[in-house]
This record gives sequence, C-alpha cells and structure tokens, in this order.
Amino acid sequence: MEPAAAYGAAKAGKVVFDPVAFFTHPRTIMRLLSWVFSMVVFSCIVNEGYVNIGSERLLCVFNKNADACNFGVTVGVACFLASAFFLLLDAVFPSFSSLADRRRAVLLDLVCSGMASFLWFVGFCFLANQWQATSPDELPLSQGADAARAAIAFCFFSIITWVGGKQAISKILLFFFFFFFYICVSSLVINRTFCCFKHCTHKSNINYMIF
Repeated sequence: MEPAAAYGAAKAGKVVFDPVAFFTHPRTIMRLLSWVFSMVVFSCIVNEGYVNIGSERLLCVFNKNADACNFGVTVGVACFLASAFFLLLDAVFPSFSSLADRRRAVLLDLVCSGMASFLWFVGFCFLANQWQATSPDELPLSQGADAARAAIAFCFFSIITWVGGKQAISKILLFFFFFFFYICVSSLVINRTFCCFKHCTHKSNINYMIF
C-alpha cells in the first residue's frame, strides 16, 4: 500500500478493479508467494514431519521435538490465512473512502508483516537448529528428510516475501528471488546432465569390457 494511495481518499470510488494489473503488481506477487510458501511449510510438516520409529507413537523429525513441528504448523497456518486476508484487503483497498480506514489498513499491514517476518525468522532458526541436532540414526532410510529441508528452506523464503511489502522493495526482492531460482534450476539441470553422462559412460565401459 503506497503512501499516496494509502492516505489520499480522493481516488476512492473512481478506480475500476483491473484483475490483470492487480495480479501482476509486485506486491500482489509477494502476497501470493507468501501464501504458497506458508502452505508448503505446514504441508511438509503435517504430511511427512512425523515418523513412526519402533513404536505406535509418531515423533517429530526435528530431533523428536514436538514443539518444533507444532511451531512450524502454527506459524504456517496463521500466515497462510493472513496472506489470503491481505490479498483480499489489497483488492478492496482502493474502494475505501474513509481516510481513517485507509490508515488503519496500512498500519495493520505494517504490524502483521513485521510480526510474520519475525515469526518466520524464529521458525527458520528453531527448525534449522533442531534439524542439525537430529541424528541420522533417528531417521531410518532418511524418512521425512526432504520434507524437513523443504520446510526450513521455505521458512527462509517466507522471511523475504513478508519483508517485501512495499512496491520498490518487492521489485528488488523479486529480481533476486527469480535470479536465485534460475541459478538453482540451472545447477540442477547441469548436475543431472553430468550424472546421466557419467552413468552412460560407465555403462558403455562395462559393455565394452563384457564384449
């Protein structure tokens, strides 16, 4: 919510909602990313964050600490709902004719974004610390390992998306986010190609030795 639009009610009632402009706005993209990332975090923990090791009781993969899983799920669900709420608020914000309503909406956005960023930072540190303390012997066949790493990674990404509330910050963060995503995908493709080439070469050498 930009200052001019936030505190100036002169344009209220005159702005026609444009879905294309709304969903291509950097702030809206950051909201959507926050919504998706929070869903990924609590989905990973709920679906694969608990393992059954030699007993009927399900244990959290993060060092068997139930508080770690509960914290991740709680923050994920809360931020999931908050992202959806602020998406709706951004859509109806131009129709607010009261200056006081606009000011309250901006302050609510500022406070909630700060709280969400702080909670995601705490969650990232907490989950990373508990995962580092987890012994490989506690997770036979690496059960839940991928889900745990994904939850930690998207906790970190959520910090960035909740910080990037303003348009200028959103553009900068989006640039770095997609640049980082491009680097990761390129590295993955190169690694897969190299492994495939190495495997094919090794297989050819075996066939040559056989025949």
